[in-house]
Amino acid sequence: MKNRIIAFTLFACIGITAEIFFTSFYDNITSVMEGGTWDWSLSGNSYVWMFFIYGPASFLIPFVMDKMVKIPLLVRLVVYSIGIFAVEFASGFLLDKLTGACPWEYKTGLHIMGYIRLDYLPAWMGFSFLLEKLVVIFRELKLIPKAAKP
Repeated sequence: MKNRIIAFTLFACIGITAEIFFTSFYDNITSVMEGGTWDWSLSGNSYVWMFFIYGPASFLIPFVMDKMVKIPLLVRLVVYSIGIFAVEFASGFLLDKLTGACPWEYKTGLHIMGYIRLDYLPAWMGFSFLLEKLVVIFRELKLIPKAAKP
């Protein structure tokens, strides 16, 4: 149980950290492309809610990964990303209904109801690749159980 809590916390913190890096660089690149300047403070953002949204990846990703072990990497990354979109949409929708607002409400890009941005697919695929690698590392550290034998 202790290792599950540690893994949950690690995945949550890794997700939030990745989000802060992504928003920092994305906002700066967008600013420069629109004729603005680069903000060297490199400030990014996330939300406390994300801890509870990224944390479950500690058991969801290993479960799905074990089922798709023989599927080509690119297909796995797309499947993970679709799952991420589903979680992002559902959590955004729930937060909107429970609190009156979705913290990450998208207003630009190819979005669906402001909850997900389909044009973020490559970023989510990259994040999924990172998560797969982390599952392997965390299994070696015995923070996540090894895959069950069929």
